[in-house]
Amino acid sequence: MSKGTNYIIGVFNDEDVLMDAVGTLRSSGVKIQEAYTPFPVHGLDDALGYKPSNLPIAAFLFGLTGTICALLLTIGTMGYDWPMDIGGKPYIPLPHFIPVTFELTILLASLGMVATFLVISNLKPWGHDPFMFDGRSTDDKFLLVIDLDKNKMDKDALTNLFKQTGASEVNSKIVENH
Repeated sequence: MSKGTNYIIGVFNDEDVLMDAVGTLRSSGVKIQEAYTPFPVHGLDDALGYKPSNLPIAAFLFGLTGTICALLLTIGTMGYDWPMDIGGKPYIPLPHFIPVTFELTILLASLGMVATFLVISNLKPWGHDPFMFDGRSTDDKFLLVIDLDKNKMDKDALTNLFKQTGASEVNSKIVENH
């Protein structure tokens, strides 16, 4: 007995047929796990019902962390640890700290966004090898992947539904859980 997730994969030759199939499958109550396309298909995210990403919120939080760290570093070193009297100016001249604050804000926001993106998209370099349902999805085929355990229809009904929507082939695959 294998421990894994059962997937059924519909392979399409054309993006228009894929878009029609997404609408038909979703209107039939089928939950689509993922779609793989060789190039971005406009409107596919909306058709699949994807919600907007929380990546901008992560960018804001990482940027805010960078701003706070830069201000603490510059104020702490110039104002308290090693105060210098430069031309009678105040020890904490905030306009002079703007370049360092700006640079650290951008640095932490960009590095944090890259790390967050790698983690939430499961592309992180550690862990497991990347899994590909079908290598042809990087060339000229369009894939719709459905998790059988998360749908009420059985495998035969989904296979027939895929064929009715214009899939050129329907495959099933078991992916071992990590």
